[in-house]
Amino acid sequence: MSTRTRISGHRKYLAFALAVVFILLGWQIAAWSLPAFLMPDVPTVIARLWQDIQTDNFRAALGGSLGRLAVGYGIAMLLGVGFGLIGAVLFFFREVLKSAIIILQSIPSIAWVPLFLILMGFGNTPIIVVVAVAAFFPAALSVMNATESVQHVHVSAARVMGASRWEMLKRVYLPAVMPELITGAQLAFGNAWRALISCEMLVGFGKGLGRSLSYAGETADMVGVMTNILAIAILAPLIDQLLLERLKHRVLRYQYV
Repeated sequence: MSTRTRISGHRKYLAFALAVVFILLGWQIAAWSLPAFLMPDVPTVIARLWQDIQTDNFRAALGGSLGRLAVGYGIAMLLGVGFGLIGAVLFFFREVLKSAIIILQSIPSIAWVPLFLILMGFGNTPIIVVVAVAAFFPAALSVMNATESVQHVHVSAARVMGASRWEMLKRVYLPAVMPELITGAQLAFGNAWRALISCEMLVGFGKGLGRSLSYAGETADMVGVMTNILAIAILAPLIDQLLLERLKHRVLRYQYV
């Protein structure tokens, strides 16, 4: 009996294309059902997006958002992987950290914004910190959960051979947690992206896609609102497929042969 559960190649791209078609079709049906000033149609928004892409304002907004995302997400991954691996050899620390994460991750990312604004003032720093907090939780949890499933025989063998704690982390735990780490990185990216857009909308500082979306809403520019939503919706899966998915296939290539 076949146990294959993953599709690949052309079927995977076909599934993605069909999902896009269904979303655009639902949008177009809504546009036909509502007045144009409430819901612009798909061709109008695509044309507006193409025009905006060629402007300096859009490029500045895109660069601002991607810059904050890169810094916040990078910090979260470094800390998440680091603390997760430390928890592999310090069991009490792992339980304390896991309990703290379970408590703190129930707080929506946007709820941290007022606190960090008061502590850090307006600027990029509070947005980056919120993005890092949002991405840290799934990254750290995925690594810690993976370390618990490492086979004891491998750990015992490494100890018998005189491996230090650093060597245990590097040669035993890190290779073992890599599949869960990549999955956690993708979950963390989704959290980071949503937190970034929400923070930019709320803080209203500098250039960013979230700020552009908020401004379009404030001026009742529905074409602008849908254009920014479309840009946000395109960028997230684009980054995931071009960077994270390729990284997954490269690191876990033995699973895709």
